[in-house]
Amino acid sequence: MPVSRRIESTTSRTAEMTCLCRAASTLEKRPFFKSDDCIAPILLPRGIRFLLRIPMAWRLIDRLFVPEGIYEYVIARTKYIDEVLAGALDDGFGQVLVFGAGFDTRGLRFRGSMDKAEAFELDSAVTQEAKIRQYRERGLAVPSNLHFISIDFDKDSLAAKLEAAGFRRGRRSLFVLEGLLMYLQPESVHSTLEVIREYAGSGSRLVFDYIYASVLRGEADRYGERGIVQTTSRADERWQFGIESGQIGSFLAAHSMRVVDHKTPQELEKAYFTDSRGRCVGRINGTHCIVTAEVH
Repeated sequence: MPVSRRIESTTSRTAEMTCLCRAASTLEKRPFFKSDDCIAPILLPRGIRFLLRIPMAWRLIDRLFVPEGIYEYVIARTKYIDEVLAGALDDGFGQVLVFGAGFDTRGLRFRGSMDKAEAFELDSAVTQEAKIRQYRERGLAVPSNLHFISIDFDKDSLAAKLEAAGFRRGRRSLFVLEGLLMYLQPESVHSTLEVIREYAGSGSRLVFDYIYASVLRGEADRYGERGIVQTTSRADERWQFGIESGQIGSFLAAHSMRVVDHKTPQELEKAYFTDSRGRCVGRINGTHCIVTAEVH
């Protein structure tokens, strides 16, 4: 069953796993593994939250149930995108759109610095409703400038959804596509980027991660590849889109965009998991890269 059909009836399992990893990272004692998604732990059941506070318990869960290098990747990706978002808000970007938001909490975590911007979260109705319900049950107030848009990227018109939600065409905006493109059909990826290009104001940026196309071919030559492919398949959320190594520039150019920054797994390790002596203290799953791009 394609992922877009399964998520019509149940929440995204990979989104739940991302939330779990972010919560565990927030409660970490190890400096390189600690991040600051203070809301993620609140969204978890109390029993899980208790276990995450026991370092040995989480490390056992990580070893048994989380594919190699994915915990480290989620930490690096969260920090990287947080930095891009903070920079965009400092620069006065007027709109922030989070595609495939899952249990992302930036709309709440950045509410202070995002008070002069409009924020939009797009995701499948079931996952989105589950998060809103968790917010409500835990007494987490949703800012008035945070708007939720339910969408199936493989079926619905993104342009129509944005228009209906009050998105302002031509305004400088940041588009966040975290953990999304690899789950879409190739034609949906291209149509999504075309809508972004059409609606983005001058100087707008997007930040997204992607997998290498070789992963879809099953070449299994990257660290942790077999484990993460098996996990997404078991979750019935199989990857469907990838980009060839070294082709990110031409891929973006086809959509009138240019690379501002690009991080391979090795570069993410250097940025987030390398100590002062140059030692890597956390190896990142080798299937993903992260890129920041600008719309021409």
